[in-house]
Amino acid sequence: MADPAGHQAIEDFAALDLATVALLLDVDGTLIDLGPSPFEVHVPGALCRSLERLLERTGGGLALVSGRPIRDIDKLFSPLKLPAVGGHGAEMRLRGGEIMLGVEPLPEQLRHQLAQAATGSGVLVEDKGYSVALHYRQSPEVEPSLRELVSRTRAAFPHEPLEVLLGKAMFEIKRSGISKGDAVRKLMKLAPFAGRAPVFIGDDVTDESVFAVLPTLGGKGYSVGRKFPGLAGIFSTPDEVRAGLSLLSLR
Repeated sequence: MADPAGHQAIEDFAALDLATVALLLDVDGTLIDLGPSPFEVHVPGALCRSLERLLERTGGGLALVSGRPIRDIDKLFSPLKLPAVGGHGAEMRLRGGEIMLGVEPLPEQLRHQLAQAATGSGVLVEDKGYSVALHYRQSPEVEPSLRELVSRTRAAFPHEPLEVLLGKAMFEIKRSGISKGDAVRKLMKLAPFAGRAPVFIGDDVTDESVFAVLPTLGGKGYSVGRKFPGLAGIFSTPDEVRAGLSLLSLR
């Protein structure tokens, strides 16, 4: 049975005024369905065409806001190179510009220690340089041991300001003091985003910092599959998000 709330979210989203809003879009679990691993996902061609049209119709006021590095975002959406916030706010790129880095990489020894300890446990290690993500989607039973590994690693590097993000079957160890929300604040001060109202779609607890800053920026948020405070609507699935983007791009 179709979800009435999801259909309402599609209708509301498709009625946005592209002359006045900036579209900020999470990637995994929002634009695309989650796969067995971060490297086993599918980006529909129709989605890329919608994003390309919306980029033009907003005058460049569209950005992907992801935990993935921008280099990996580009691989997924190739040949598109969209404006983006990558690494949960560690890097940013405007339309046609270079990647701007906001943090230094984590020590190589720390990243190596995490990767070595997780090897052979069914955990997929994603070393992003400025963070390390440990994905245990295929081995959920290892979650307690991963928690201990993360605690031991933080204790072994007491002078490194570290923060742990808890995502969907994932622990991500990153430098503290960066977030998607802070990056969105900075992005919305830059052309062509400045003067527009941000409209964000996200799906996970890693997106909470963006939802939290939207009211102060005059924006609104939509989620996929879960409730967050102050939402304008909830899509049921990434497929509904793609449908809303397609309708908005063709309106």
